Amino acid sequence: MNKVALITGATRGIGRSIAVQLGKSGYIVVVNGTKQVLIDEVVHEIRQTGGEASGYSANVADPIAVTAMVDEVITRYGRIEVLIANAGNLQDQKCLRMTDEEWKAVLDVHLNGAYYSIQRVLPYMRQTGGDILLMTSTAGLEGSVGQVNYSAAKAGILGMTWTLAAELKRDQIRVNAISPAALTDMTRPVIDHLKAKHASRNEPFPEFWKIGAPEDIATFVNALLSESDADLTGEIFAVNGSKVTKWVKPAPAFSENSIEAFFATWHRQKGSE
Repeated sequence: MNKVALITGATRGIGRSIAVQLGKSGYIVVVNGTKQVLIDEVVHEIRQTGGEASGYSANVADPIAVTAMVDEVITRYGRIEVLIANAGNLQDQKCLRMTDEEWKAVLDVHLNGAYYSIQRVLPYMRQTGGDILLMTSTAGLEGSVGQVNYSAAKAGILGMTWTLAAELKRDQIRVNAISPAALTDMTRPVIDHLKAKHASRNEPFPEFWKIGAPEDIATFVNALLSESDADLTGEIFAVNGSKVTKWVKPAPAFSENSIEAFFATWHRQKGSE
């Protein structure tokens, strides 16, 4: 029986590429987005390649809309074995100038949207087991100037991944996160700006920003879902082209038995850097 995969934010970029790839690989793909015309385009593309797909328009930041979408998917297919919480947006601004609306808009989609989707899918996924894939970012792993809202949301995804991986392992549900590097509508303005900036200075373009395509992320997702190891959960993978990097949880750097000793060690280590 083909698995049912619900993919949020699947009408463009990485989400679209994942949807098309999984459709080719035999999954029944449920395409989520907020614009029906774009949803229909992806569903049509999947069906043209011989895959099975349907689409549902819902803003994942709206818990009522997410509930209705999941209910419709269950009514139609009876199950959801794969959830890929990919929906995202950007409202970049330095913290001092960021509005409450810009802060809330990004957390609502990235973090709350992932939670609403997971929470509504879980009662059904517990019956079959399955996979939950979340999208984080180097902004969440390392921080990113001008993206305090996005960085906070993506860092929250890390905690969600580690917590749910432990919480759901007994239900045969794996939870992993991907930090993708790919040229998309969201990343292209940043890349173009950096290219122009380095060109104006006659500086070489940094290797770090030479990123792959959305199809590379889709290839990795397909491979990850194909792995049957139940212990492959709670992991954070950075994917850039064909290069895959495994991140680890933060670990204590050092500890001391007194406050004085702690700061003495801190200054000693700082001096050796």
